Amino acid sequence: MFDASMGPYVIAGLIALAFAAVVFALLFPYVSGDREKDKRIQGVSDNRTRKMGTAAAEATTSRKKSVADSLKEIDSRAKQKEKVTLRLQLQRAGLQVTPRDFYIASAISGVLCFGLVYTGLQAPFMGALVAGFIGSVGLPRFVLGKMIKRRQAKFLNELANAIDVVVRGVKSGLPLNECLQVISRESPEPIAGEFREVVDQQRLGVTLGEALERMCDRLPLPEVRFLAIVIGIQQQAGGNLSEALGNLSGVLRDRLRMQLKIKGLSAEAKASAGVLASLPPGVMTMVYLTSPDYIMPLFSTTMGRFLIGVGACWMFTGVMVMRKMINFKY
Repeated sequence: MFDASMGPYVIAGLIALAFAAVVFALLFPYVSGDREKDKRIQGVSDNRTRKMGTAAAEATTSRKKSVADSLKEIDSRAKQKEKVTLRLQLQRAGLQVTPRDFYIASAISGVLCFGLVYTGLQAPFMGALVAGFIGSVGLPRFVLGKMIKRRQAKFLNELANAIDVVVRGVKSGLPLNECLQVISRESPEPIAGEFREVVDQQRLGVTLGEALERMCDRLPLPEVRFLAIVIGIQQQAGGNLSEALGNLSGVLRDRLRMQLKIKGLSAEAKASAGVLASLPPGVMTMVYLTSPDYIMPLFSTTMGRFLIGVGACWMFTGVMVMRKMINFKY
């Protein structure tokens, strides 16, 4: 298609095109006019604020500034606490154990996996060593992650009901602290345990906002963050707490219904992914049981073991891609 003498020119053209694409991607925010548009919108908003009455404008500006400061403070705290320690992970899972106990249990799990694979399955030493590493590092972390997700799901299922308790209590004249104590006594776990921790911290002199921030660390969920933001803004700027929490309860219930709907719609895709992922090992097992001589070269020859490794890598990649496609963020 191209003459041999044109090769360097084609390569130079492709390099120039790639460089132009990178430069365009970097400079697009500056040349697209988005920043100028944002400035114009901000200017219009400021003009509308100036046209309002002086007292009303000052009150609105003060309230907006308070809300913005609260959001910035919460966001900065969240960025500072991105590093999750093992102790915090154990707290998120609701386990009353120390990191030392977890490491001991992980070591025992690794030794058991190594012994089972090496002596029970008569596997090579390196294969048993890999199994022991997975049993000591991968398996405990996997189980811990599952426990954290299960506990967070239980918390979300009852959070809207707990907020409704606060709404009804505030409307009846009870202070907010009394409503939180009612939740810590009457609600099921893990709602009761988390709010009991908040109440105990308040008794020790910790402010409610700080106690809720610590609960956000133990439960890194958007819904818990919403609750902390609503209560924090109400304490700093005032307002009708029962109305704000009532609206939050409605939003949480709508989000829960949306999650259930998404799970229902993605159930078919998850089932299809499970079938596709289980077909190759299932067929291999059936062939091994019916015609072992036919499939044994895969395990007894160097090329066969190489092909098994390549196939396992591609299978793992395909499973991860399917998992990423069917796990929706909501």
